[in-house]
Amino acid sequence: MIRSLFLKAFDKYASRWVVLIIDIILISISFILAYTVRFNASLNFDVSNLYVQLPFIIAIALVSFLIVGSYKGIVRHTGTRDAFNVFIGVTLLSIITTSIVLLNNLLDFFPSFTIPKSIIIIHYLISVLILIISRFIFKAFYEIISTELKSITNVLIYGAGDSGLITYGALNRDTKNKYQVIGFIDDDSKKIGKKLDRIKIYDGKKVNKAFIKEKQIIEVIISIQNIKSEKLLYLTDNLLSLGVQVKIVPPLSKWIGGDLEANQIKQVKIEDLLDRKPISIDNPIVKRDVNDKVVLVTGAAGSIGSEISRQLSIYNHKHLVLIDQAESPLYDLQQELIQKGRKNFTAVVADVRDEKRINQIFEEFKPQKVFHAAAYKHVPLMEMSPYEAVKINIGGTKNIADLSIKHNVERFVMVSTDKAVNPTNVMGATKRVAEMYISCLSSSNNHTTKFTTTRFGNVLGSNGSVIPLFRRQIENGGPLTVTHKDITRYFMTIPEACRLVLEAGTMGNGGEIYIFDMGKSVKIYDIAKRMIHLSGLQFPDDIDIKITGLRPGEKLYEELLADGENTTPTYHEKIMIARNQLIDYLSIRAKIKELCLSNKNHDNNKTVELIKEIVPEYKSNNSIYERLDTAAKN
Repeated sequence: MIRSLFLKAFDKYASRWVVLIIDIILISISFILAYTVRFNASLNFDVSNLYVQLPFIIAIALVSFLIVGSYKGIVRHTGTRDAFNVFIGVTLLSIITTSIVLLNNLLDFFPSFTIPKSIIIIHYLISVLILIISRFIFKAFYEIISTELKSITNVLIYGAGDSGLITYGALNRDTKNKYQVIGFIDDDSKKIGKKLDRIKIYDGKKVNKAFIKEKQIIEVIISIQNIKSEKLLYLTDNLLSLGVQVKIVPPLSKWIGGDLEANQIKQVKIEDLLDRKPISIDNPIVKRDVNDKVVLVTGAAGSIGSEISRQLSIYNHKHLVLIDQAESPLYDLQQELIQKGRKNFTAVVADVRDEKRINQIFEEFKPQKVFHAAAYKHVPLMEMSPYEAVKINIGGTKNIADLSIKHNVERFVMVSTDKAVNPTNVMGATKRVAEMYISCLSSSNNHTTKFTTTRFGNVLGSNGSVIPLFRRQIENGGPLTVTHKDITRYFMTIPEACRLVLEAGTMGNGGEIYIFDMGKSVKIYDIAKRMIHLSGLQFPDDIDIKITGLRPGEKLYEELLADGENTTPTYHEKIMIARNQLIDYLSIRAKIKELCLSNKNHDNNKTVELIKEIVPEYKSNNSIYERLDTAAKN
């Protein structure tokens, strides 16, 4: 209790002016010690000289320290730079003192005033020593007291370069937590065995469980700028297996004011471990195509739609119209944009399946660009409700696309999914039908609207995705549920997905389906294990993984290209165009209209049967509709 009060009092009152006063007192003591040393540790000198000389030294010291600012450093975080500032301040004091004494001796302004050169030199040496040592003594004293109040976290810093040294400094400056940096880790053989600021550099290959146990390591902080995803994945997997927490230093661009703070060092997230490079898009054409335009977004309150809306709200659009039938999420998005100071937007509660209502919205706002993100996307639920899947994914898309032509919209961009490729479920099949309808409209010459489709894989953090599910299961103590041990998926982040959608809104002449290199597909089982370890828990001791079996319509792996499709490159090396399969546009368009009409009868078997006629590659998997495939063969 007493120590706590002392630390609080010190933080409040030990300002830079207190440091300056202490420095002046130490300079005065050093001056007296200089005389004592000069006269063989005795007071066998004219003490009365001090009455004139000491105030003079104090005045010059005050001026010198104010010029250099050596008193401004935080004493409990004293480092090499602070020691150097003290050295400069005392040096300036000695130079000024010597200059004045020599000038006075030469011009004889004050005949009785002088300071022996030997005293000035001895005073200089003693002052430098005392002022620097006093700072480090005080720092050590503060650490001893604060250590008793805080638990110590032993850490290793992976990376003995500039970033690692900056991380070391940030941890030392942190006043809220007590970190003890045990050592650096590096793979460079030239650095191994050497020291950085008295901290040893260890070989990463020799950091094993025995080493972690001996040194009582709690955390390992990866401090390597521009680290490749493959390298990060490899390091994290190895470190997590040692039972330590793994954290990572953010990129330089995210440092606050160019300086790294300890609270910016975060735990490695599963998003960092996808074994793929984030796709970066910086296209000024997006700005040109959005500025001064009325832009409409459907499904604006959903995971993808809301991020598209956020990114669009940054541009100088003429007006932004946000449509969604989900009232509460749309309200949340509206308030978020208002709080960010966004203007010129309107949030409208409406259903894309309601043709009359959507037509009124088009007539009122006259949009020039449409981003269609409204859809039902949950595979198991849609497998049970083909009627709803057709109504929103096909009928809703048809409504928005037809109205876009009617109202002369410049560009229509549809958000699709890799589940539309060789679909094995109702949801994916309806999205494929929607893609085909867009292709039919694009092939027509009786309008000027350009139609574009974007197709990508699973989105991290989206509603219903596996990552939030795993997080909830971990919070509840497990187990984590995985449908199959070998199931794999492609992953991307929401901002990446939405940047791709905006990019697609500027490319091509219409009719293209844009896909991109998503890297390697990732095993869901591996993601589950990594999330358990990233939570500071052990698999299977703390939390186990339960295999539940494939859900209706689910397949082991997803594809980005359908049979008969191939790709052509674009200006961006990671973005490609999937050339559409050759289809009979008139026939397909007629069948889609028939499907929408037949769906009103609520006959799920008939609905799925018609979908399979439109999409021949649609083969149901682990579903009650597999019998339709069998019947078709017979």
